[in-house]
Amino acid sequence: MSWFSNPEGRPDPNFRDDTPKVADPAIPDRMVSTKRANQPFLAYKAYRDEQAKIHAAWREREDARLAAIARGDPNPPAAEPDPTAEREVGLLGLLKFFFYLALVVLLAGKFVTGEWMWGSANEADGGTLVGSWIVGARKWWLAPGQQRLFSEGLLAAFDGSDAEKPIYLAIDGDVFDVSSNRRVYGPGGSYALMTGVDAARAFGTGCFKEHRTHDLRGLSESELQGVEHWKKFFRDHKSYFQVGRVTHPPIDPMSPLPQHCDPKQEVAQRERWGVPVPPPVAATPRPGKEAEEQKKAARVEPENPTSGGQAHEEL
Repeated sequence: MSWFSNPEGRPDPNFRDDTPKVADPAIPDRMVSTKRANQPFLAYKAYRDEQAKIHAAWREREDARLAAIARGDPNPPAAEPDPTAEREVGLLGLLKFFFYLALVVLLAGKFVTGEWMWGSANEADGGTLVGSWIVGARKWWLAPGQQRLFSEGLLAAFDGSDAEKPIYLAIDGDVFDVSSNRRVYGPGGSYALMTGVDAARAFGTGCFKEHRTHDLRGLSESELQGVEHWKKFFRDHKSYFQVGRVTHPPIDPMSPLPQHCDPKQEVAQRERWGVPVPPPVAATPRPGKEAEEQKKAARVEPENPTSGGQAHEEL
C-alpha cells in the first residue's frame, strides 16, 4: 500500500511477511522481520553483542590477574589491553592522516588541472601554493555551462578601477580573469587599456590605443593568427582563466575600417578590403618657429609600429 493511498499509515490487511522473525534488539518481547531493510540494524546489534562477550572475557581475565597480584603470586598473568576499548589517535596517526591528505590533494590537482600543484603560484595571491590551488579550483568550477554572459557595459565595470572587483579583458568574445596580475593590467599598468573591453583587433595589430575594438574586418592572415595566439595564451595560462562570453551589437558592414597606427599597414589594409587609398597630401610648412616644430613632429616615429600582437609582452 502506497503512502498516497494510505497517508494515515494503517496496516495493510493484504500484506504478508514470510521472512523469519527474531527478537527486537531495542524493544523487549517484540519480534522483528529479518528482511533486507532490517539487516544493518540487526548486524550492528550482533556486532555489539560480540563485543560485549569479548569484553566480558577480558574482564574475567583481568580480575583473575588482579586477584593473583593481591594474593602475592610471584608469577601473575601478564596484563593485556582491553580489546574492545576505543584507541585514541596518536602522533603517528596524525602524521599518517596528513600524509594521505596531501597525497589525495596532489592526485586531485593532477586530475583536475593537469598540474601536481594545481598550477604555479602567482603574484596576486602572495606567490603561495594555496593561492595557486585557488586559481586551479576556479578554473575547474567555471566550466563552460557555468560561465557568465556579459554585455559591453557590464564588461566595462571590470576594468580594474574598482579594487573590490576582479579585472577582466576580452578577446574575440571570450572574457578572461586577469586579476592575478594587477601590476600589469590594473590602473597605471602597461596593459590597462586592454581591460574592461573586447580589444581583439589590438591583439592582432599591436595598435593598443587605436584598436580597442572587437572589429576584425580587414586584418591580414598573420594578424588573425595573432588574435588566435593571444586567445590561446590566456586560455591556457596557469593564473588566468575564462569566466564567460561578451555579446556585441552587429557591426555595420558599410562602416569605415578602424585606421591602422602604421601608415604602411593602413595602405595594405585598405587594399585587402578594396577601399580606395587616398593620395598623400603634402603639408605646407608654415614660416618661422611653427615650421621648425612641424618638421620635428614629422620625424617622430608612430607609436607601437609593430603588428601581429608582437608588442604585447607578458611581464
